[in-house]
Amino acid sequence: MQCAFSHPNYLALVGLTGCALPKATSGAPIWPTGVVGSLSHDSRVAVAAVGRRRDFSALEINIEPAAPLPSELLDLVATPQERAEIGEDPYHGRLLLAAKEAVYKALDPLDHTFPDHHDVRISLTNRRVIVRNGRSFELRFRIFKHLLVLAFLRACNDDTI
Repeated sequence: MQCAFSHPNYLALVGLTGCALPKATSGAPIWPTGVVGSLSHDSRVAVAAVGRRRDFSALEINIEPAAPLPSELLDLVATPQERAEIGEDPYHGRLLLAAKEAVYKALDPLDHTFPDHHDVRISLTNRRVIVRNGRSFELRFRIFKHLLVLAFLRACNDDTI
């Protein structure tokens, strides 16, 4: 196995020190037992999120450049309710896409599925995500030179609604 990440400070946040993070042949990190996490990067910035499995069933982070999303892509990704919520904000279309991508990555190990864009309904105002299968994720995000999105499912909320 190749090491995807060996910086000890991030894993130290969950009580692991001196622990390398190997990667699978797919390139995905292989998290230590009892740990959930996510890595994301673009050409300039890399971010990580880690947590204890006892606290989070799923945890995914996504980073995108702070740039408007082309309208034809927004039409493909956003539900009518999402379009109404984001209005004319030039960044919220890409923020919506970044949030959906984080949720897609979080759902894969849980449900072994990759939903359609309209199967994931996001409220940026309420920082909530409802997936057609009933799962409910929370969101945290920041807009700066990049758009940073964290989607997570608390362990106490891992059953479908």
